[in-house]
Parts: sequence; C-alpha cells; structure tokens
Amino acid sequence: MKLSSALLLLLSLSAPVADARRSTSSLTSIPRSGATKRSVAFHKDARVWGGDATVKEVRGGDGGGTSTMTSHLFNMVKAIVGVGVLSLPAGIAAFGDAPSAAVPAAILIASIGSIAAYNFSLLGRLCAMTGASSYKSAWEKTVGASTAWIPGSSCVIKTFFAILAYSMVLGDTFSALFETFGFSVSREKALVGLTLTVLLPLCKLKDLSSLAPFSLVGIAGMLYTALAMAVRFFDGSYAEGGKLAADVAESLRPAIGTKGASAVFSSNAFILICMLSTAYMAHFNAPKFYLELENNTIARWNTCVATSFSISILFFIGIAAMGFSTFGGASNGLILNNYSTKDSIMGFSRVAVAFALVPKEERTDAKLNNLTYIILASVTAVALKITDLSFIMSFGGATLGNALIYVYPAIMFRSAVKNLGDDATAAQKLEVKLAMAFAALGIGMGAIGTKMALSKL
Repeated sequence: MKLSSALLLLLSLSAPVADARRSTSSLTSIPRSGATKRSVAFHKDARVWGGDATVKEVRGGDGGGTSTMTSHLFNMVKAIVGVGVLSLPAGIAAFGDAPSAAVPAAILIASIGSIAAYNFSLLGRLCAMTGASSYKSAWEKTVGASTAWIPGSSCVIKTFFAILAYSMVLGDTFSALFETFGFSVSREKALVGLTLTVLLPLCKLKDLSSLAPFSLVGIAGMLYTALAMAVRFFDGSYAEGGKLAADVAESLRPAIGTKGASAVFSSNAFILICMLSTAYMAHFNAPKFYLELENNTIARWNTCVATSFSISILFFIGIAAMGFSTFGGASNGLILNNYSTKDSIMGFSRVAVAFALVPKEERTDAKLNNLTYIILASVTAVALKITDLSFIMSFGGATLGNALIYVYPAIMFRSAVKNLGDDATAAQKLEVKLAMAFAALGIGMGAIGTKMALSKL
C-alpha cells in the first residue's frame, strides 16, 4: 500500500488547484469553438467569462460513466499488464547477469511506472478540462486539429507493434504447447496455422464481447504465471543439476555471472527502460477510462490510477525479478521460452498467456474491410521474420511509446494552460514545467534507447 499511497500523493500534488480562497480543488475547462458537449460537472460557483474563450472551473464528476471503482481497477490493470511484462527479464539481462542486477531494475520499473501513472492521470484531467473523449480529440482541443494526425498516426503504428508482439508470442507459445503434447510443430507453422484458423475468423466477427470471459482467464493466468515462476526459482528446478535444467537448449539455460547492481550504469540499461515504455503503454485508452468511471471526480480518478498502476508495478517487478534471477544473462525475449516444454507448471502458464491475447473489444462495420486483412497479413509476415521479442518491445517503446506516454501529454497540457492566458493558476503553470521535464526525459531516453535497440540487431 505504500507504493499506492506514494503514487496518489504524486498525482494529488500535481493536479492543478483553483484559487486559494476555494476549499476544493478544481480543473479549468477551455472549450473551443465546435467542441462537443462536456461530460464534466461545474462548480455551482463557477466563474464564467464571456466571448469565444469562455472559461469555467470544473472538478470532473457526473460524467455519465457507470463503471464502479472496483470494476475500473480490474479493467485498468488488465489494460496495463500485458505480454510485454514477459520480456522484462531480458531487459535486465541486457545489462546484467548477476541476481543483484534485479535490485536497480526494480527501482527503474517503479520509477518509470510512477511517471507513466502521472501522465495517465494527466490525460484524464485534460479530458475534464476540454471535454475531449479520445487521445486524438484531446490534441485537437488543445494543440489544434491541423496536427492531430501526429498522435493519431502514432497510436495506429504503436498498435501495429503491439499486434506484432502478440503474434510473435502466439507463435512461440503454441509451438511449445504442441511440443508439450508430443507434436513437433515449428514456430512458423504454428503462427501461420493460428493466423488462418483463429485470427482471421476473429477479424470477421462484428462483436467480440462474447470473448470477454477469456480475458478474465488471461488476467488470472498472468497472476498464475508470476507464482509459477516464483516456484521454479525457489525450488531450483533450472539451477545447475536441477531436475529440468537439461530439458532446455544450452543457450536458454541459466547463465549467472558477475555483472550485478552496478551494471545498471551501463548504456544497455536503456533497453530495459524503453521496454517499460511499451509494457506500461495503455495511455491512448486513458480518455475512455476517465469517461467511463462512475462519478469521475479528479480525486476518484487519481485514486483509481494510483492503485491500478501500483498493482501493475508489483506485477512487473515480480515477473521480471523471478525470471531474471532464474536464468540470468540467458533470459530470453519471451521468458517462457526458457522453461522446458516438459514443465507441467509452466505449461499451464503458456495456455493462460494464449488466452490473455484473445481480443475483447467490439468492432464496427467500418473496421471490417480489406485493410484489416492487409494489416493481419503484414503482421504475420513480419512476425515470421523477426524472432526477438525484446527488440520489438525496446524499439517500439523508445520511439512511439515514449512519445505517447511522456511527450504528447506534456505538449497538450502546456497548450491547454497557455490558452487560459492570465486565468491560468500558479499551480497549473508550475505543473507545466513538471510535465515538460518528463517530456524531455522521455525524448532523451528514447534517443539513447533507439540507438541501443538497433545496435542489438
């Protein structure tokens, strides 16, 4: 709970406050011409200025959302904790191979997660300020419609990277599952077979809501995977002389060396940092989560964000630490590949991960067109050629992940506050500096991370 409390304190301190004479915190709404109707509640004593730049003080809330806090926490954790977490042990192995390297890695995971949580909260608050209903519309209402293609295109391309990662995981996972049951099926054959028999039919469905129970199984499966990895670490099954050590390829067996905690100062640590930008990537859904929260006051929103990210951070640290501590420098880009296909405990984990990748969102007729099949074919073709999941995670995070998490929200918030002119509070102006500092950090991490990711090819 300390982690959750610390995150909540950060979000609370960073939220813009109204005039000191008021007893409640508030946000400022800056509607533009043609703006859609706001799903926010205004203070009864709201100050209103006339003209085109009408400004009202708002605090969020009464936005029509029906999702309870408990349901929202579950859904947000589900959105954050994806298969990206299974590549984090390889991120640690990029700079270390001794168990102590997991300590600074845990600090990095918590630190990056906290900044990601702040920016997730900021996107929700931007929706309260502007009445935006999506990531792109938040940009339109703050920066301008003429450049809205920038975040829009970034979201699309980043989604392509995510689908590519899912396809790669599916290929590896089902190939291993076939081997568990005594069938020799290559990764390539498994991926092509899944694409034709599972993914393609799913693309033809107009409504995927019936698959929602599989998503629930997937989240439970990720928890099971974390526990199973802990069991295998503590029982020493993969240590030298362990009962399962000889059942994996030599390149995947534990490689424990001497590069410990101090190795984090190597530039290779940026590979892990950029992987985290992919692992924590759920920010293009922040507006949706904000609007769907019942009684979406800023206090409730920040509590929801702080709690869900705290749970996710603990998930990430647990899986990253257990996987890396077991296999050290040999940790694969998909850590499940390090485990024997004869390992029944980890076999269930592979099944659970497969369920976790089943889509659950509804489709509309507009999305069911030839472009869908072209994208699916392109993703499958690339997944057949690229086998290193850690590269996709680090490169995608270094480029688009950092932009969507750190840079774009800061630009939008700066523009929103600038548009207020003299009506902007001192707290809002101060927070702009904090947001821009995180943006600069994201750009720096992205530049170095991109270079390091490409150097590993």
